[in-house]
Amino acid sequence: MKVLIIGGVAGGATTAARLRRLDESAEIRIYERGAYISYANCGLPYYIGGTIAERDRLFVQTPESFTELLNVDVKVKHDVISINRDRKTLSVRNLDTDEVFEDPYDKLVLSPGAEPLRPGIPGIDSDKIFTLRNVPDTDHIKTFVDANKPRRAVIIGAGFIGLEMAENLHQLGIFVTIVEAAEQVMNILDYEMAAEVHQHLKVKGVEFYLKDGVSSFTDKGDSVHIALQSSRVIEADLVILSIGVKPDVKLAVESGLEIGTTGGIKIDSHLMTNDKDIYALGDATEYPNPITGDPLRVPLAGPANKQGRMVADNIIMGNKRSYRGTIATGIAKVFDLTVASTGLSEKQLLRMDREYQRLIIHATSHAGYYPDADPMTIKIIFNKERQLLGAQIVGYSGVDKRIDLFAVILGHAGTIDDLQEIEHAYAPPFSSAKDPVNIAGFVAENILNGSSHHLHWNEMNDIPREERILIDVRTEDEYGIETLDGAVNIPLPQIRNRIAEIPKDKKVILFCGVGKRAYMAERILRQNGLEDVYNLSGGMKTYSLSTQQQSNEDIFEKDFIGHDDNIYQSDPHIHTVIGDIKTIEVDACGLQCPGPVLKLKEEMEALKPGEMIQETATDPGFARDVYAWAKMTGNSVVSVDQKGPKVIAVLKKGGAPTPSRMGGGPQKGTSLILFSDDLDKALAAMVIANGAISAGKEVTLFFTFWGLSFLKKAKAPRVKKDFMGKMFAMMLPSSSRKMGLSKINMGGMGARMMRMRMKALGVDSVEQMMETALKSGIRLVACQMSMDVMGVAEEELIDGVEIGGVASFLGAADDSQTNMFI
Repeated sequence: MKVLIIGGVAGGATTAARLRRLDESAEIRIYERGAYISYANCGLPYYIGGTIAERDRLFVQTPESFTELLNVDVKVKHDVISINRDRKTLSVRNLDTDEVFEDPYDKLVLSPGAEPLRPGIPGIDSDKIFTLRNVPDTDHIKTFVDANKPRRAVIIGAGFIGLEMAENLHQLGIFVTIVEAAEQVMNILDYEMAAEVHQHLKVKGVEFYLKDGVSSFTDKGDSVHIALQSSRVIEADLVILSIGVKPDVKLAVESGLEIGTTGGIKIDSHLMTNDKDIYALGDATEYPNPITGDPLRVPLAGPANKQGRMVADNIIMGNKRSYRGTIATGIAKVFDLTVASTGLSEKQLLRMDREYQRLIIHATSHAGYYPDADPMTIKIIFNKERQLLGAQIVGYSGVDKRIDLFAVILGHAGTIDDLQEIEHAYAPPFSSAKDPVNIAGFVAENILNGSSHHLHWNEMNDIPREERILIDVRTEDEYGIETLDGAVNIPLPQIRNRIAEIPKDKKVILFCGVGKRAYMAERILRQNGLEDVYNLSGGMKTYSLSTQQQSNEDIFEKDFIGHDDNIYQSDPHIHTVIGDIKTIEVDACGLQCPGPVLKLKEEMEALKPGEMIQETATDPGFARDVYAWAKMTGNSVVSVDQKGPKVIAVLKKGGAPTPSRMGGGPQKGTSLILFSDDLDKALAAMVIANGAISAGKEVTLFFTFWGLSFLKKAKAPRVKKDFMGKMFAMMLPSSSRKMGLSKINMGGMGARMMRMRMKALGVDSVEQMMETALKSGIRLVACQMSMDVMGVAEEELIDGVEIGGVASFLGAADDSQTNMFI
C-alpha cells in the first residue's frame, strides 16, 4: 500500500509514524511545502522571548532523522499543486528546481493546517509587520528584534498567540500595546472571566485597546503608524498580526472535496472525506461538536495528534475506529496567569439560542491554611437536564488539572452529579477535601433544586432600583472599605436578628466577597419566609472586575529606562528602595479582597511613622487597591511587584505627598460631586465652583451618574451603544439645555422660565458658567465607572473634561477644605 500525506507537523507526522508502526511494508511519503517536517508550533513565542534559549529545541524531528528512524520518505520544499482524483495522483512542484511531477497514491491524507489571516488593510505589506505561524516566521521576527532592538511593539489581536507574544516581547523589555476589535481579550472566555485577564495585563504594564480595529498602516522612517478606527494613531517599531487563522482548503476545493459550513474540509466519524480514498485531519477540517452536534473547527495541536493516530489505524485496519470529536479544551499562560476552557461558552450558547444555567465560584488551588494557596475563578455552564456544557478557569496554579477533570466529564456527556462525585487525590499541598470541581457541582445542584437563586453581574441593572434592596453581608470593616452603591450592611452573624428590617415587597440581593457568605444568608432568609432572594454570583469580586474600565489606554506617557537598560512603564521613583528602616513582613496569601487591605490596616496601626510593611498577597486586585488605600490613609507606597501569583507591596507609614500640602501648607481646595441632572442643582454647583476659584481655591467638579448629562455636547456625535446604553440615552437629558428643574418643572416650562429670569437679571446661563469654569482652570472630571454603566462615550462629552475614577475624586477631596455632594 502506498500512502501520500500532504503536510507534516502535528497531524501529518503523527499519521506517518503510526502508519509505519502498523505496517513495515507500506510505502509512505510526506510532502511539506516548508523546510521543516515536525516542530513545536506552541513553543515559537517562547523562543522569541528567550524562555526557550536554543532554536534546535523547537524541532521534534528533522527530515533526515524521520527518514532514518521510520523509513518514511520526507519531501520538504515540495508544493502539491493539485489532487487528481480521477487518476489518484498528486501533481507536485519541487520548489528548489521548479520541476513538476505526478505521484500516484492508494490512500491520501490531507493535513494542510491553517494559515494566518492577513486582511487587505492599507499598508499591511510593511516590512515591520509580521505574522507567527511557522519556523520561518519565527526566524524573521527574532532576527528583526535582535537587529533593530524595537522599543515599542503593537500586537493586533488578543487570542492565544497574541497574548503569548505580548508576554514574550514584554519580557525583552519592549513596550507592548495590544489592539483588539472585540470587547475583550481571549474570545474563548466569557466577558467576566476575561475581565480577570484584563486586570492582570494592567498590573503587568501592558497597554491595550478594546473595541477598536485598524484602519491603516503607514511607514514613517524606522517606525510604522497604526491608525485605529477610533481615530487614535499608535506608533510602533514592530507589529505582530494575530487576528486568527483560516483553514487551508485550496487543494480540497479545487479537487471537488466537500467543504462544510464553517469553511473546513468535511469529514465523517472515520475522518474520511467524501472520497473513500482520501482522509483529512487537523486545523483544516470540520466535524460535529460532540456536545451540540453542530459543525465545528478546532485548530489545536492535541486533537490533530489524536486524529493522526486514528487515520493511520483506519487506513491499515479498515475504518475500525470512530472519532467522537473534540470539545475544544485549551489552556494558555498569560504572564503569571493560567487561562483554560473546555466545551461551550455562554456567548456560544446565546448565539445558538440554547437554554442554559451558569455559575461562578472563587476557590484556591489547595487548602487555604497551607502556604501559597493561589486564587482561581471557575465558571461552569450546564442545563436543566443537569448536563455539563462548558467550563472556564482563570488562576495561577492547579488550573490545568481542574480543566482536565471538567474535560473528562464533558467528553463523556457527564452531568453535575459527576462533578459532585468525582474522586481526586487530596492532601493539603495539592487540593482541598472538597475540590473546587466538586464545589462547582454542589453549587450547580443548589441552583437546580431551587435552594439558591443566582443573580449575575450583568443582570443587576435589569432590576429597577425601587424594586430591589442590596444587602452586604460582610463585616462592617469590609463594608467601610468598599461596597456596592446603595447597599445596606447586615453582617452575616446579625442577619437572623435583623430579618424584620428586610422589606418583603422587594427583591433581596445578597452579596459578599465571593458568594459563600451570601449563600449562607440566603438560606437563612428563605427558611424564614423570604422567597424573592438572590445571591450575586461570584460576589463583589466578579462584579467589580466586570464593571470596571476594561481597557488600559495611553499608559506609556511616563516611560523611563531603568538602570538595567530595560524600559519600564511607571513612575521610576516607585522603584526606589529605602534602606535601613524597620520593616515588618505580613503574609496575606489566601485572603480574598478586601482581606489583604484589612490586614494592612491592622498591622499599619501598630507601626510608628517612617516604619514600613512588606505585605504579600495572592489576591490580584491588591496591586491596584494598595495605591488607593495608601492615598486615602496618608501612607506612602514604596514599591509594588508581582512574582507569579504573589503581589508584594512595600508601604511606609505616613509620608504620602499631596500636591496642595507640600511644605506643610493648609488645605486650599474645594471639591464637589454633581450626582443630579436637575438644572437648578447644576446651577448651584457652578455658582459655588466659580466662586471658589475666584477666591484662589483649587476646584474639582466630579460628575457621576445623572450628573454626566451636564457634560454632554449639545450636538454630540453618534456613537455605537449597547441596548442598556441606548435605553439610558433615551431617558436622560441629551445635554444641559434639556435639563429640567428639581421642583415645579411643569414638563419643561419651569426650566424655560428659570432661564428667562436669569437672562433678564443678567445672570450667566449654566452653559456660560461652564465656559468660565474651564477658562478659570476648574478641573472637571467625569466618572469612568458611571460612564460605563450609563453608556456615555467620551466622544459625547464637551472638550476639556477629564475621565477618572473614584480615586481621582478622593485624591482631590484629601486636598480640599470643603467637600460637597449635590
